[in-house]
Amino acid sequence: QLQLVESGGGLVQPGGSLRLSCAASGFTLRYYAIGWFRQAPGKEREGVSCISSSGGSTNYADSVKGRFTISRDNAKNTGYLQMNSLKPEDTAVYYCAARLIWRPGATMGEYDYWGQGTQVTVSS
Repeated sequence: QLQLVESGGGLVQPGGSLRLSCAASGFTLRYYAIGWFRQAPGKEREGVSCISSSGGSTNYADSVKGRFTISRDNAKNTGYLQMNSLKPEDTAVYYCAARLIWRPGATMGEYDYWGQGTQVTVSS
């Protein structure tokens, strides 16, 4: 079964950090670009960051630039999203997704595989 599984979400205070993981099973993630998306209550899902299959190219939404870092470990078939200086407005369900062709700004419909999401709550 081809799937992505996110982990690492939780409750954190403003200014804190979390690292999300996106583990692939049933397929080789190294051939795919990875995207991270998030959806806050009552809002549409939005793109956060993406990374090419090699890890050599990355892209970030303006709202997270300088605070979030996307990375991957192809040997572990896993992608990551390091989130620092978290703000209450970062509260959302975070999803990872994979697509074969790297394109910065690719929309949700262009991704082939999706995880089930992990909740991130930033609150004091």
